[in-house]
Amino acid sequence: MPALFYHVTQSPVEDVVAMLLARALEQGWRVELRGRAPDQMARFDHRLWLGPEEGFLAHGLAGGPHDALQPVLLTTGPVAGAGRFQAVMSVHGAEVSAAETEAHERVWILFDGHDGQAVEHARGQWRALTRAGAKAQYWNDESGRWQKKAEA
Repeated sequence: MPALFYHVTQSPVEDVVAMLLARALEQGWRVELRGRAPDQMARFDHRLWLGPEEGFLAHGLAGGPHDALQPVLLTTGPVAGAGRFQAVMSVHGAEVSAAETEAHERVWILFDGHDGQAVEHARGQWRALTRAGAKAQYWNDESGRWQKKAEA
């Protein structure tokens, strides 16, 4: 499965994360939501708790007693037993390996299109993954809806 790079420009990254997580859970997938720093993941945790009650996304921060049961586990790096997740979602430049793209049903790499450093980092991730033999697709929402712009 290709890594899906989402160049987010029309909504906050957090909103796109919530939308994609809801769709993944509808598929019956368990998702590792991976960031780079604990404070970033704490903000995602807070944001996911604030969603509408009817659309609540069950989740937990890694390191708790029920990590193995969480439908969405917020992490700051690959977790042991990652095979129990069908999907990985990378935010804030969290690294994903080429092997992970093959081992999961879906891998998303989301980045803020208004942040030049985030865009450059995502370009580096694209190069690293495709050089390692992973497939990748680039999507952006600048037209107001998601469109595939490139594939490797």
